[in-house]
Amino acid sequence: MTASFTRRSLLSLAGVTGIGLAVAACSSGNGGGKGAGKGSGADGGGSSTPTAKPVAKSVSPAQVPLAGGVTITVAGTGLAAVKGVTVGGVAARDVTATATKVTFTAPHQAMYTAGSADVALFTSAIEPSPSANQSSDGNGSAANDGQTGATQDSVTATPTPTTAPVPDAATAVATSTLAYAALTDVDRQLQYAMAHWKDYNLAEYGTMNPIGGDCANYVSQTLIARGWEQRSDWYNRSAGAEHTATWTYCPTMDPWLTTNAAEFGLTRRSLDERDKVKVGDIVFYDWNDNDSPDHTTIVSEVFTEPDGTIRIKSASHNQDGPYRDLDEMITVQHPGGTAWFHTFDA
Repeated sequence: MTASFTRRSLLSLAGVTGIGLAVAACSSGNGGGKGAGKGSGADGGGSSTPTAKPVAKSVSPAQVPLAGGVTITVAGTGLAAVKGVTVGGVAARDVTATATKVTFTAPHQAMYTAGSADVALFTSAIEPSPSANQSSDGNGSAANDGQTGATQDSVTATPTPTTAPVPDAATAVATSTLAYAALTDVDRQLQYAMAHWKDYNLAEYGTMNPIGGDCANYVSQTLIARGWEQRSDWYNRSAGAEHTATWTYCPTMDPWLTTNAAEFGLTRRSLDERDKVKVGDIVFYDWNDNDSPDHTTIVSEVFTEPDGTIRIKSASHNQDGPYRDLDEMITVQHPGGTAWFHTFDA
């Protein structure tokens, strides 16, 4: 009787002790607490604390320029593992993360269109890539591009990398939203450029394709959208029925911009000064390097490759496209060509 009682008591005490040890091991998480090592199991371990699920609680600022370039902060919890961010399907740069916030540089809106955009957070890094060009010559601009080769999106020897795929926002570990809006003069300029790179604003400005090409007419229109005003030496009236050569003709427009550079806040820059070029700046091209421009475009993207190479993308008529690559234009489409810029000082 006594022996039996003693065995039962010892077994009971062992069970209570075992429960106590198990509780201590679970609450420690790393096995380093007092008593956690005493009586630990043969494997010497305890279960670890589960990783908190990432949650995005707020985005600041909630409204950003179409051209991007501002620092965005996503506040939340469990965010330390975030390594990549997309905004509206475009990869962001400069991503850093802590447990409570993720910061990154907002990319430009894909087609400079105002509206809501998903902010998607991923645990893998996402490499930004330059925007892919499109083309449309529905308004007859191909015949006025001055080239005999293929259009830019059909050439085979091209230095333009293919746009890298980005993961779908549905696979993100956390999501939120922000709003793109036309907040600056550059935003309004590029918003117009993207709205009319293939849908010509014929009612207001007509087309110059029947008389040689519409590229300068298009660039001038984007400058009006930026805030410039027509004047006696630079205008397009009555849907193109009346216009100055400074508005519509590259060889006249280029020196006119140089002459009035101080008034317009412009600086003329050479091809090797592309590190000074910004979205909204003006590019002139000389296909045969004879010091007379044949073409002009508006810069729609400045993209820096991992090796430091700066790519300049432009929106244009002749050919019609939103993201034509400068280097491709002067090496593949027009071998031996050159280019220069008129950059805005502010």
